[in-house]
Amino acid sequence: MKIKSFKKLLTFSSIVTMGVLLSFSTVFAATPIVTAPVNIGTAGNYAILAETGISTVPDSVITGDIGVSPIVATAITGFTLTADATNVFSTSTQVTGKVYAADYAAPAAVNLATAVSDMGTAYIDAAGRVANYTDMYTGDISGRTLTPGVYKWNTPVSINSDVTINGGPNDVFIFQIANGINQANGTKITLTGGAQAKNIIWQTCETVTIGTGAHFEGIILGGTNIALGTHASINGRLLAQTAVTLIMSTVVAP
Repeated sequence: MKIKSFKKLLTFSSIVTMGVLLSFSTVFAATPIVTAPVNIGTAGNYAILAETGISTVPDSVITGDIGVSPIVATAITGFTLTADATNVFSTSTQVTGKVYAADYAAPAAVNLATAVSDMGTAYIDAAGRVANYTDMYTGDISGRTLTPGVYKWNTPVSINSDVTINGGPNDVFIFQIANGINQANGTKITLTGGAQAKNIIWQTCETVTIGTGAHFEGIILGGTNIALGTHASINGRLLAQTAVTLIMSTVVAP
C-alpha cells in the first residue's frame, strides 16, 4: 500500500473512531440517573417528628401532625396545647392536624415509637446510598441547579443565594451531609420541572439552620437539631433525632 493511501485510511479510521467515541459519550452523558426512593415509613405521618422536643415562638403555622418520642408532652412548648377527651392527642391553634406525645393514651406511644424507628431506618438508608456526586462546589451550593441523584458532602452545606432543584415528578434526590446545613436569611430553594418535595431527602449529621425568611424544600432527616428562623418556611418534613425549634415559622407537609 502506498504511504499516501495508508495515511488517508488512517485518517478515515481516526475520524470514525472519534465519531463512535463522541456518540458513546453523548449517549452516556444523556443517560438519566435513576435513584430508588427512601422509604420513611410511618415517620411520613408527621410534618414534624422529634425525639427530644418541639418548641415554637408563636405563632407558627404547621400543616400536618407533629409528635415527640420518647420525650413526653412537656417537651412541646409554645403551642398552648388542648388535650382531646380521649387523651390520645392534643390540638393547637398553630397546628392544622394533631399533636402527639409518648405519654399520651394508647396507641400514641406505640405509633410514635414505630415512627421514630422508621425515621432512624430511613436515615441509615439515605446515608448508605452510593453517591453519584461527591463534594460538589466544596459544599457551597449557592446559586446552583441540582439534578436527580445522590450527592455526598464531607463538609457543611451552605446556601447563600437561591438554589434550584430540577427534575421530573418521580425523580429522587438524596443529599448526604457529614456536617450541617446553613441557609442564609431570605434565600429560597425552588423546585422546577415537576420535582416534588416528597422525593427530596436531606440526610444531615449536624445542625440544620434555616435563616430568617428563608424557604426550604424537602424532607430533612436530621442527626441532631433543626432550627427555623423567624418567618422561615419549609415545604417538607422536619424529622429530627434531637429537637426542632421554630420562630413564627411555616411548615407544610407535602
